[in-house]
Amino acid sequence: MPAADDVTSITAGGPAAGGQQSPVAFTTTHWSVVLEAQGESPAAQEALEKLCRTYWRPIFSFLQRQGIGRENAEDLTQGFFASLFERGSLNAVRKEKGRLRSYLLGALKYFLADEQRRAMAIKRGKGQRLIPLEELCADERITMEPTDPVTAEVIYERRWASTVLERVLTRLKDEYRVAGNAALFDSLKKLLPDEPGAPSQADIAVQLGMNENAVRQAFHRFRQRYQSLLREEIAHTVATPGDIEDELRHLIAVVRA
Repeated sequence: MPAADDVTSITAGGPAAGGQQSPVAFTTTHWSVVLEAQGESPAAQEALEKLCRTYWRPIFSFLQRQGIGRENAEDLTQGFFASLFERGSLNAVRKEKGRLRSYLLGALKYFLADEQRRAMAIKRGKGQRLIPLEELCADERITMEPTDPVTAEVIYERRWASTVLERVLTRLKDEYRVAGNAALFDSLKKLLPDEPGAPSQADIAVQLGMNENAVRQAFHRFRQRYQSLLREEIAHTVATPGDIEDELRHLIAVVRA
């Protein structure tokens, strides 16, 4: 999982320099969009699709770790998201001050138990495919989760953390690409922890025709933006701004476990 040390540095001191928290927009988040978009409206469907694309992998992995085959896990993932709106389950979120991560895991366990109790053919989203799981699975070459002593809950947490970090790096890469700095991004990314065979800043300076001090400053800005984007991603998944720090600490714990 990439950039564990960088993640740790974000919350090690709490507030940013000067005693102020880094500004994080907390107006339209994954959580608030879902709360506002209920029912059969186009807004509801759009919100559900966003939710699916963010959380399908942790949920899919949880189901596979339960011993459910790939095809059934795909169908159950689709059915789970559809059930959130069909049953009005998301209304319960309004009464919570929790994390979307935790809420969805609890709802998933209830959904799975309910499906098993009924022991009948599953009407997964009334035949509608909310997101192209087949394509996503093929792109990521997903296989059955490896057998190991960890629980399905731990698998879920790991996939959640890796998804958040992957989204951060994707957003950062897009920003550098739009600015015409794709090569710089590719080089600076290699300086993140856990990158195998990482070059030195001096090596990158030679490769890019920069002096070493310029590379050092560029990487400092890279890390700052990475940290800011990570806060934004976390903010999307909690109910209140005050939950951001706790969720960041949780993500760090999952990464370092």
